[in-house]
Amino acid sequence: MRTPGTEQPAQADLIVRQPEVDLSRGFERHWVGGDAYRSTVFNSLSLLFPVGEQFFIDAVRRFAPRIRAMGLHTLAEDIDHFIGQEATHRHLHSRYNAHLKALGYDDWNARTMAAYIQAFEGKAPKADLAGTAGYEHFTALLGDGLLRHPSWTAGMAPEMRKLWLWHAAEELEHKAVAYDTYMAVDGRYWLRIVVFLYVTLEFTVFSTVQMLKMLHHDGQLLKWRTWASAARFWFGREGMVWHTLPHWLAYFKPSFHPWQHDNRALLMRWRTEHAADYREVHRPTDSPLSPTPPQGA
Repeated sequence: MRTPGTEQPAQADLIVRQPEVDLSRGFERHWVGGDAYRSTVFNSLSLLFPVGEQFFIDAVRRFAPRIRAMGLHTLAEDIDHFIGQEATHRHLHSRYNAHLKALGYDDWNARTMAAYIQAFEGKAPKADLAGTAGYEHFTALLGDGLLRHPSWTAGMAPEMRKLWLWHAAEELEHKAVAYDTYMAVDGRYWLRIVVFLYVTLEFTVFSTVQMLKMLHHDGQLLKWRTWASAARFWFGREGMVWHTLPHWLAYFKPSFHPWQHDNRALLMRWRTEHAADYREVHRPTDSPLSPTPPQGA
């Protein structure tokens, strides 16, 4: 139970990791099997992540003292681990983005969002927290798809696939932290929904404009194969729309909680199959999802 007075589904533990990802040699411009559109989807998201993740850290950390004062010790510990995971995401995606800039891409979305955050952050702390909960719902949906559908990662360069699967897994692990914090300190339904609608629009605009700018830079914007790939990505059998829409709509339920969509089995599978891809910095000793140690360990 993470939120006072409400019984919630079982949740995953949070493990802070250092991924074994080597970006020192960079990567190809279209590193998803030469597919310009799919590569650009992930590259445009990466450009946003360092700015967004710092905002998420600040929004949640602002309420950490209150959570501790309320005696919500498990949630307080989760906040610490959430910050640890997001800080590592920010660091690695900053390295990723340095290579994107070396390839000549303009980080319009990151610069614009940073200016917006600087102007408005902290003026309405509970709205910032509600926005973080909403954005974390988006990233959890993306993370679920990456771990669930092999077609989403098909053709990825090995180091990039390793990076995105690690990021996806941690987005699932901490998907409820901002939400539980919001419910503990405020919990108003109308604010949660109004802010969610706003961040849906904001996320869509920032991501779409950045993708169009990057495709134009590469001379791929008006090519038929670009938009054929886009149609498959969004509306194919395992397309993004069909995967995300039901869970996006679920956020509007007054009784919603992120762990009502239980994807702990995906996390267990990733942890077991990709244990060599990361080094654990912190793991709760009573983790119900910890892989079974090898015999003789």
